[in-house]
Amino acid sequence: MTKLSVNINKIATLRNSRGGDVPNVVQFAKDVQRFGAEGVTIHPRPDERHIRYQDARDLKPIVYTEYNIEGNPVESFLKLVLEVKPTQVTLVPDAEDAITSNAGWDTIKHKGFLVDVIKEFQQNGIRTSIFVDPILKQIEGAKATGTDRIELYTEAFAHQYGLGNKEAIKPYVESAELAHNLGLGVNAGHDLSLDNIKFFKENMPNLLEVSIGHALIAESLYLGIENVIQMYLQKLK
Repeated sequence: MTKLSVNINKIATLRNSRGGDVPNVVQFAKDVQRFGAEGVTIHPRPDERHIRYQDARDLKPIVYTEYNIEGNPVESFLKLVLEVKPTQVTLVPDAEDAITSNAGWDTIKHKGFLVDVIKEFQQNGIRTSIFVDPILKQIEGAKATGTDRIELYTEAFAHQYGLGNKEAIKPYVESAELAHNLGLGVNAGHDLSLDNIKFFKENMPNLLEVSIGHALIAESLYLGIENVIQMYLQKLK
């Protein structure tokens, strides 16, 4: 079964909008694990507009499933990850002013930089993953960096699937097959939802983990977080 990691950034966004501690990010992380989530994902940005660096530290003692920290490996992020030592770090090339992640790495252009960053994380016992588009040469480039896994950026699939284009899965299948043959683990995330996750899972070979935040939290407003997590787990079997 593909593991479900719940991205809790949106909970921090809601908390920050009132300046207090409601909803409490740490308690929410405890609850999603209790409800069956097999991982917790956060994506701290330098401006701390949702998840704060202190949240990353506070979450470390209570995440007993997989702890995944995503982000652009700027100096402050590097120091945070090396301090917290999560299960996995996912490297994402987002600009500081980006609303959300909107592209994968050019693993060929940035090979030297990625090799150095990945080596440092791995030497500290942290599994590494690189956020990439479903482009075969970028998958090959990811292998050359020494990363343990890739995370396929699924926004294009989700958009096209919503328009009825099921053929949009093809480049993801090809990328996953190549990654597996190269010895890379395959994760996926971005705009996956209850509407498309079953189709995606059923057609994707060797899919180890999906990270879902925005859609899952939005769906939970109507259906409840415990119920929604169980719905995802059923679809990911």
